[in-house]
Amino acid sequence: MATSYKKLWKLLIDRDMKKKDLASLAGISSFTISKMSAGNNVTVEVLGKICVALNCTLDDIVEFIPDDAEEGEKHNG
Repeated sequence: MATSYKKLWKLLIDRDMKKKDLASLAGISSFTISKMSAGNNVTVEVLGKICVALNCTLDDIVEFIPDDAEEGEKHNG
């Protein structure tokens, strides 16, 4: 299962924030932001800090993509 943070990046754009602003506000490292930018998994604790900082829910910042959707993309791409 893949993790997509596209919703988070769109939320930042809508709020006129940069990733470094998020890192500072949520108290997370730039390394963690880099991991998320690459689509890698982060801990639930990190996601919780982001939700608190942005006053949003998990559904507002992350989407889980089933493996079968990934396979379809690989064969079609």
